[in-house]
Amino acid sequence: MKAMKVAVIGTGYVGITTGVTLAYIGHQVTCVDVDLKKLALLRSGKAHIYEPGLEELMHLSRERLKFTDAYAEAVPDADVIFVAVGTPSAPDGSPDLRYVQAAAEGIGQHLNSKFTVIVNKSTVPIGSGNWVESLVQSAYEAKNGKKAKGNFAVASNPEFLREGSAIYDSLYPDRIVVGAEREEALETLYNLYRPLIEQSFPEPAFQPRPNAMKAVPLISADLASAELIKYAANAFLSVKISFINEIAALAERVGADVTQIARGIGLDSRIGPRFLQAGIGWGGSCFGKDTAALVSTAKEYGLSMPIVQAAREVNYRQRERIVEKLQRELKILKGRTIGLLGLAFKPNTDDLRDSPALDIAQRLIKQGVKVRVHDPIALEQAREQNPDLAVEYCQNVMDLAEDADAVVLVTDWAVYRDLDWEGMARLMKKPLVVDGRNFLDKRRLEKAGFQHVGVGTGTNPQLVTAEG
Repeated sequence: MKAMKVAVIGTGYVGITTGVTLAYIGHQVTCVDVDLKKLALLRSGKAHIYEPGLEELMHLSRERLKFTDAYAEAVPDADVIFVAVGTPSAPDGSPDLRYVQAAAEGIGQHLNSKFTVIVNKSTVPIGSGNWVESLVQSAYEAKNGKKAKGNFAVASNPEFLREGSAIYDSLYPDRIVVGAEREEALETLYNLYRPLIEQSFPEPAFQPRPNAMKAVPLISADLASAELIKYAANAFLSVKISFINEIAALAERVGADVTQIARGIGLDSRIGPRFLQAGIGWGGSCFGKDTAALVSTAKEYGLSMPIVQAAREVNYRQRERIVEKLQRELKILKGRTIGLLGLAFKPNTDDLRDSPALDIAQRLIKQGVKVRVHDPIALEQAREQNPDLAVEYCQNVMDLAEDADAVVLVTDWAVYRDLDWEGMARLMKKPLVVDGRNFLDKRRLEKAGFQHVGVGTGTNPQLVTAEG
C-alpha cells in the first residue's frame, strides 16, 4: 500500500478517531484544530476525550501523526482532507454549519495544484457537498486569482462510530460508505481505506480482530445518497429505541415484562436484538441532532417526517417518566434527596451532550428535590460544564446514598452493577432504586432490601386498582 498524506480538520470525537485510525493503518496524518490547549495535550500523547483504546492507538501511530493549528502545515501536500468539525443544532433543529464553512474556506485558501479529495466527515445536510465545493472554489479563487480547474473533488464519507466503542468501530467497521461524483475521488478513497477493506493491517493487541471478520463492504454512492445514508441510519436506530420504550409503557399497564418482549421479537432475524433495550432513551451528540436535522431538511422540501418526529417525542418523554416513577413511589418529591448514578449519556465515554441525567436532575430540582450525582469518569467534566447546576457532586457512591430517599440508575456503567448495594441500603432513608436501564440484578437488590422499579418490567399495583 502506498501511504497517503491526510489532513483532518477538527479533533473532536470523529476527527481524532479518524486521524489516529488512518495513521495506524499506515498513512501520514496531520490533524488541525484551533484549540491550543487541546493540541498541547494531543502532542504529549494524551487524549482530550475519554475513549477506551484511543491513547494506546495514538502511541502506536505517533510516528505518523502530527497536530497543528495551521492549515498551511496540513492542507497543501494532502492527498485527502477530512472536514470533521462540529455541526451543533440551531434553535430550529437545523445544523449550524459555521464551522464547516470556516473549514472549507481555510482549505480553499491553502490548496495547491495537485489533485486533492475533500471529504465531508461531519454530519451535514443533504446537498452540503455542492455547498462545500462552492466555498472551496471561491476561497481558492480569491487567494489565487483564478479558478481551481479539476484539482479537487468533494466527497462524503459518513461515520458510524459508537462512542465508547469508536476504536473497534473504526478498525472493524460494518461497512464504509463513500459518495462522490468523480471517479478519481472514489478511487482515491478506496486506496485510502484499502487496509481496512481488506483487513490487512496488524491487529492491535488491546483490540483484536473478531474471529469471523472478513473483507469490509465498501458502498459507493452519489453525494446526496451518501449524506442521506448517515441520517437514515441514525433515524432508524432512534425509531427502534423509541419503539421498544413505547411498548415498555404498555407492558407496565398490562403487567408484562418488556425485557422478555424484546427477546421474543429480537430473535426474529428481520428485527434483530440490538437497540431493543427499553429505558431512559437516547442522548448524546448524534441521535437527537440528526433526527432534528432530518425533520428540518424534510420541511425545506415540503415534507413531514411523522415517524421520526414521534421517535423524538417518545424519547424525551422517557425522562419525564423517570420523574413520574419517583413521584409515584415517594408521593411528595419536595424536600426529598435523590441520587443519580451516571452522568455521561452512555457508558465508556465522558460525553455529556444531551445527557439524560442532567435533564432529569433539572426536572427534579424544579420540584424541590436535593439532587446528588455520581459518574466514574465524567464527574469533574460535568462540574466544569454546568457551574450553575445546583447538584451535589459525589466522588463516592456511599456519600450519594447516605440518607437518600431513592437512587436512579441513569447510565449503565459496569461498575454500578457490582456496587455494595447491601451497604447502600443500610445508609439510605428509603432503599428505593429506579433502574432506568433495566441493568441491575433485581433479585440481588431485593434481597438487599431495595424496592426495585424498572422500565416496562412490571405492573404498578395502585395503577391497576385505580383503573379496575
